[in-house]
Amino acid sequence: MKFSELHVHEQVRKGIEKAQFEETMPVQEKMLPHALAGEDVLVQSQTGSGKTAAFLITIFEAYVRSKKSVKAMVIVPTRELAVQIEDDARLLASYIPDIRIATFFGGMGYGKQDQAVDEGVDLFIGTPGRLIDFQSSKKIDFTSLDIVVIDEADRLFDMGFYPDIKKMLKKMRSRTERQTMLFSATLSTRVRHLAWEFMNSPATVEIAPESITVDDIKQELYHVSKEEKFLLLLKLLKEKNPATALIFTNTRSQAVEVAKRLQINGYQTSFLMGDIPQRKRLKIINSMKKGNLRFLVATDVAARGLHINDLELVVNYDLPEDHESYVHRIGRTARAGKTGEAVSFACEQFVYSLEAIESFIKRKIPAAWFDSVSEVEDVSAGVPSRELSYAAKLPKREPSGGMTRKGSRDQGRNRQKKSRAHMKGRKHQPKKTQKKSSAEDMRTLPLEERIAIYKEKYGQSFKDNSED
Repeated sequence: MKFSELHVHEQVRKGIEKAQFEETMPVQEKMLPHALAGEDVLVQSQTGSGKTAAFLITIFEAYVRSKKSVKAMVIVPTRELAVQIEDDARLLASYIPDIRIATFFGGMGYGKQDQAVDEGVDLFIGTPGRLIDFQSSKKIDFTSLDIVVIDEADRLFDMGFYPDIKKMLKKMRSRTERQTMLFSATLSTRVRHLAWEFMNSPATVEIAPESITVDDIKQELYHVSKEEKFLLLLKLLKEKNPATALIFTNTRSQAVEVAKRLQINGYQTSFLMGDIPQRKRLKIINSMKKGNLRFLVATDVAARGLHINDLELVVNYDLPEDHESYVHRIGRTARAGKTGEAVSFACEQFVYSLEAIESFIKRKIPAAWFDSVSEVEDVSAGVPSRELSYAAKLPKREPSGGMTRKGSRDQGRNRQKKSRAHMKGRKHQPKKTQKKSSAEDMRTLPLEERIAIYKEKYGQSFKDNSED
């Protein structure tokens, strides 16, 4: 179905056109007829399925058609998701000049949010804690709400917000006096109980489980040693040359190290994880959304709720230990009906999660091969690990935005000389030298011998993939 076939107000239709929405997605086609008619809806749907546009269109249509001011609230699990929905809302409401939209979440001061309440808000978007805080101080009146959206309910409940959601709904008007829309990746027992208790005979819309959303993503798997991973990353970034890429690691320290090594090699990169201050996190995310930041290295904190338009490539630098995280990670690309690419590195440390991942997505991830990375130049090779930590500052660059390759190589050689001088006379030097030599030898082996070694090292998981 086309959006042009929807019977919506001209102001809403023009907003849809500005957002360049043409064909409805499955969740939109199935849900909108019920929602636009004012019915409650209970929807099983994933991030990236188009549900945000569906409930926003419903809210804006009710607002412009109503003879009185319609107030709505969208409850979300994270601050990042709240900001993302606000951006989408402002775009879709471009031709509704009098509507007032504001976000409410913790981790920031109250000043801007207090000001928004004082000026009046028609659409509240926020996390449970801050919304309850404003209600408790009588700054937000829950009984004034005409439409309530609970987004990513399963995640809200996993984060411990189930009692808070029930508390909020109990303070609102009767379920027959408001429209309620609830979205969840799974219609679990708690989700259904909430719907039974607080929703008015909702229409149920079920979209296929999230695991099938990987169909539109080109997936590749490289069996690679830990020593080779960064060199392979440099090789692939040079060959694929993506406009944007999101690179996932399993630890914060690894995210920082990979990001800083990419910076040293001339790539515009930042890193993102849970302990970065909220203002800085939002600044980084917005920078990438606007195209000012090309590469982002992140832990799983960014795997859910992070939406970057036209993200070309996702790299699992570390294969995730949780099989569901694999789908959440690669789902950052190929969103809203578009295609994308996901590349995963299976090293000896994390290869053992491969079987569970492939079982979860019900397919083998196609194995890809590389002949050698010995020719790849890594100008960060000589940088001491202490300079790649979270607190360390990278050396100042030239005004052009980066050191010359020759300058970087010279700096790396100087560091290596200092390191060799420092290590002279230490007892374990031969062992370290041998380890480096072994890694270098591995890179120069013929492909057949490399495959044989990988099969022996990684076991049946590798064998199955190599034979596909």
